[in-house]
Amino acid sequence: VQLVESGGGLVQPGGSLRLSCAASGFTFSTYSMSWYRQAPGKERELVAGISSAGGSTDYADSVAGRFTISRDNAKNTVYLQMNSLKPEDTAVYYCSTVKVRRYWGQGTQVTVSS
Repeated sequence: VQLVESGGGLVQPGGSLRLSCAASGFTFSTYSMSWYRQAPGKERELVAGISSAGGSTDYADSVAGRFTISRDNAKNTVYLQMNSLKPEDTAVYYCSTVKVRRYWGQGTQVTVSS
């Protein structure tokens, strides 16, 4: 299992970013996927999850209505569209899946600052 995130960067408050996670090494279309984040000095937290076919999603209360998780099973990629970003969204963002055990990507840094 390999997960590679991209799309992070520096953005001003109120701005948007789209993160991507390219997956390989497993049958992507049969596994649910998740995005997590970890801010400095804090525990890693679940941000959003999506079912294998994409028909079911869930979000942390802190991002609901601002973030959208989606997937393209033809491209083996999961996305996280982040709008109305706030400084408290600053963190390293990881995509993840569970196949016997939980797998993580290397993470992508998102910094929200003016």
